[in-house]
Amino acid sequence: MKPVNLIEYEPLAQARVEADAWDYYQGGSDDEVTLRANRSAFERIRLRPRVLIDASKIDTRTTVLGAPISMPIMIAPMACHVFAHPEAECATARAAGQEETLMAVSTVANRTIEEIAEVAGGPLWFQLYTNENPRVSERLVQRADAAGYRAVILTVDTPRLGRRERDIRNQFKLEARSLLANFQEAVADEPTFSRHVTDTWETVDWLRTVTKLPLLLKGILTAEDALLAVERGVEGIIVSNHGGRQLDGSLAAIEALPEIAEAVAGRCEIYLDGGVRRGTDVLKALALGARAIFIGRPILWGLAVDGQEGARHILQLLRNELEVAMGLSGCPTLAGINRSLVKIL
Repeated sequence: MKPVNLIEYEPLAQARVEADAWDYYQGGSDDEVTLRANRSAFERIRLRPRVLIDASKIDTRTTVLGAPISMPIMIAPMACHVFAHPEAECATARAAGQEETLMAVSTVANRTIEEIAEVAGGPLWFQLYTNENPRVSERLVQRADAAGYRAVILTVDTPRLGRRERDIRNQFKLEARSLLANFQEAVADEPTFSRHVTDTWETVDWLRTVTKLPLLLKGILTAEDALLAVERGVEGIIVSNHGGRQLDGSLAAIEALPEIAEAVAGRCEIYLDGGVRRGTDVLKALALGARAIFIGRPILWGLAVDGQEGARHILQLLRNELEVAMGLSGCPTLAGINRSLVKIL
């Protein structure tokens, strides 16, 4: 029997992934306080369902930066899908296309920007880690544009790598452990993948000079930074703490969402990344101001268990749970979901 929820996939996936790679996928930084908080924070948000509303038809369709998707559930940018399955990001992209949703592709993918685009049936966004040589970053962004990606996500919470103690104990080195496909054709005098580049607001301005694609910033947790992003005209903000892998003790993503949504006040689209495991989690995020959410680690669990079909099943389970939650809350359409639906304890 297939798992009946996302959590049931986790132990099945662990049995199929090598131990050091599993720790890389699952681990957080330091004491993993924020990693755990991403989940526990959802439990402090309760739903206020309305009744006697016709819920015979549930509509989960929406758009993100103008691209239509079948549900407000997208695949987060994650490194190295190959640890879960040999078809890596190509299998994940096919699953996203089958469910008519969007996939964000990591700079440190195991398949090239172009290979993923060739098999994707849904829209793609490209997540960028900037390189110490701007020419490398510029070329990556231009390749994504040429391949049909619809936006660029700049990850802004990695001026240094968080202290991930599981990886330290395992002596895990990503570059030695995995093929970073997008850097195989680097020019000889240019570095390949540099992990510790300190971006600034000037980086955002620079990106505007090298691409006309919409720009999103991933890793914002405060209203102050959200307002600075809006002032620079970004098209989207992804509220995220990097899955608890960077600054331990920082806000859970869902805790940071309300103040950011209030500050932005509709001037750009807002998404949430971190800790979503149930359809009710999606509903709570939408009620607190997210247009859609990104799902991360569970996609890799599904991929490890059953490849493309496993990743697709993760999306199906989450969509089905969201539909039930919407119906039981008296919100048959996404437009009916608002702040009045939730109470934060």
